[in-house]
Amino acid sequence: MFAISLKQDQYPTIILTDQQAHSRIEVVPERGGIISRWRVQGQDILYLDKDRFANPELSVRGGIPILFPICGNLPNNLYVHQSKSYTLKQHGFARDFPWEVVEQTTDDCASLTLRLQSNEKTRAVYPFDFELLFTYKLQGNRLIIEQRYTNQSDETMPFATGLHPYFWVTDKQQISLDIPASQGHDHLTKTSFPFTGKFDLQQEEIDVALKPVTRNHASLMNQRQRWRITLRYSDIYSTLVFWTVQGKDYCCLEPWSSPRNALNTKENLVYLQAGETCDASVEMEISYLNQ
Repeated sequence: MFAISLKQDQYPTIILTDQQAHSRIEVVPERGGIISRWRVQGQDILYLDKDRFANPELSVRGGIPILFPICGNLPNNLYVHQSKSYTLKQHGFARDFPWEVVEQTTDDCASLTLRLQSNEKTRAVYPFDFELLFTYKLQGNRLIIEQRYTNQSDETMPFATGLHPYFWVTDKQQISLDIPASQGHDHLTKTSFPFTGKFDLQQEEIDVALKPVTRNHASLMNQRQRWRITLRYSDIYSTLVFWTVQGKDYCCLEPWSSPRNALNTKENLVYLQAGETCDASVEMEISYLNQ
């Protein structure tokens, strides 16, 4: 049985529940349309820095922030379009604006659709009219994030998109990765290297883009907490980013459509013609190692 309910915390929070599977997600439309919590069989899957979440002046560290129209940062936060410079901060603005609830259903899953549309503030930093529709679907141990990007401008719209899930990990020495890429680029050292499937998880910080992605699924296995997260993603996603910081109980495995600075380099940018729509999806499924 599926259910949708509303609770009033600091922000109105919509709860999607699969009662039979004992799974639930919490979504906060006003805080960038973020999934702030995912819980399965009594266990939290996502990390959330509650102090940052409570401060609207700070970006959220935790949950599953939405990245659009860039992933990562730009040099000096600048890009050029038609000979004019624009300023965009890291990961874009979708995670900062309130999203509108447009549909809720509990037919064959618990489903919630949110919308973000261009406005005066977005056009000042990204001169395009657009509509984003994100549908969150909870079914058993699966979380499906369906996306629709529509260019409502009268010119071609370039963009990058991504998700930034913070998976809660209490002992990073107990994780293993299955990432379908053979090359890594270290954002901190600005160096590239052959990727063998492992990281030195005792480093102070790891921030590595892995590309090109050669298949549509990857996974992170957590021996201590006895689960595996499998990500499945559309062809639009060309890059996976692994990020973690020492002393913090999270590891991020992020599907990005384009690497950093793509609005300038044009690498793997998505281009939508005037009036055109693009659909994509990311699915996350948790399985338990003792089952």
